[in-house]
Amino acid sequence: MPDAPVSSPLLSLPGMDTDRGRIEAAMRAAVVTSDPYLTEIASHLIVAGGKRLRPVLSVVAGRLAGGAASDDVVQGGVACELVHLGSLYHDDVMDEAETRRGVETVNARWGNLQAILAGDFLLSRASEIAASLGTEVAGLLARTIGWLCEGQIEELRHTYDVERPEASYLASIHGKTASLYGTAARIGGIVAGLDRPTIEALTTYGNAYGMVFQIVDDVLDLTATDQQLGKPAGHDMEEGVYTLPVLYTLATGRGSADELRALLGKPLAADERDQALAIVRSDEGIERTIVAAREHVAAAVVACDDLGDGLAVDALREAPGALLATVLSGAAG
Repeated sequence: MPDAPVSSPLLSLPGMDTDRGRIEAAMRAAVVTSDPYLTEIASHLIVAGGKRLRPVLSVVAGRLAGGAASDDVVQGGVACELVHLGSLYHDDVMDEAETRRGVETVNARWGNLQAILAGDFLLSRASEIAASLGTEVAGLLARTIGWLCEGQIEELRHTYDVERPEASYLASIHGKTASLYGTAARIGGIVAGLDRPTIEALTTYGNAYGMVFQIVDDVLDLTATDQQLGKPAGHDMEEGVYTLPVLYTLATGRGSADELRALLGKPLAADERDQALAIVRSDEGIERTIVAAREHVAAAVVACDDLGDGLAVDALREAPGALLATVLSGAAG
């Protein structure tokens, strides 16, 4: 569940640099233990950096109550980000990945057993923080971890499946990615004491934003250069994970779909991956995927109608479209 490159209006809000500093400090403090070895492993990807969009979303939600986000709102966002990081530790073991965010993965540096246990540790710390914020937040975070697992299982059961239904893809990315954005926004609203209609609107917004986020990432995996990605383009396709642009290309019924189908369904050699990439890039699958992403952008914008007015709401309204625009410029580049 990688971070797509994004310049978000959420990051340009007044005081957000200060709030991101609070988030960063709280994340580092959350993984400090009496064992320096475990602390180093658990903080490895925290130190590597990131835009922290999930806790940023919690903070923006918390600002809707008026004034700065409270420390508890920041902690709620941190809990969500620790769940995300824990899932990355586990993902890298499953993918046998060697690098993440420009540094060695935990599994590459310390081994699979340490990576699995450190990922579990991050999930435990997230759960501990959530419990300190009340039973509703604790239950919500627990459910979200379950949704992440369900999304991953849905993806795994269709690995190398050229007949993968579109519904499977959408269910998978909702579980793996969108649900955590929805939870981050919802926790921000709950902890800030917002009314229930606003909390529900924030949840709808976060889910829709998360869908755009993952679709963006999947398009970039196929359209960006190896240098931009920091890994070979088409990595998901090579690993048998057929995302929406690939599924739409396969569904065209044209000769290009037959060519792609003949290549897929098994691990790809480098030259086969390049052939498959050329087919997907030249067909209508990417364009159709962008149309699908726009539907989620629209859903997020509509949800903002129930959030009131102000700079924070303006940034929320602009953020999904800005994310998709980043993908479009990346695809054009």
